[in-house]
Amino acid sequence: MITLHDVYEQGNDTVRAAVLAFGTRHPVGPDGPDAEPDWKQAERCFTRIIETIMGSAAPPPPGSTDGPVRRAENSAVGFLLAANTRPDYRCPICVKRQRPPL
Repeated sequence: MITLHDVYEQGNDTVRAAVLAFGTRHPVGPDGPDAEPDWKQAERCFTRIIETIMGSAAPPPPGSTDGPVRRAENSAVGFLLAANTRPDYRCPICVKRQRPPL
């Protein structure tokens, strides 16, 4: 599965900006908007977004470059690009984790 770091390295300037913005949504501490991003947490959330998009689809055979995982990865990158246009968005994985159970 592709990592957030790989997306940054392989992406164009727009994709890179979206990755950096996603990182800022995962600050290390409560120091406000200037806090250093918690890249490990951002990486976990990005992986979880891919897994959520993929759902219960079976993983592709080894060596396959297409299939549900690849499509989910592309959709997750699309999410980063779409969310980057909203300055007030929050990570959906972090929000879900913070919600109290019903």
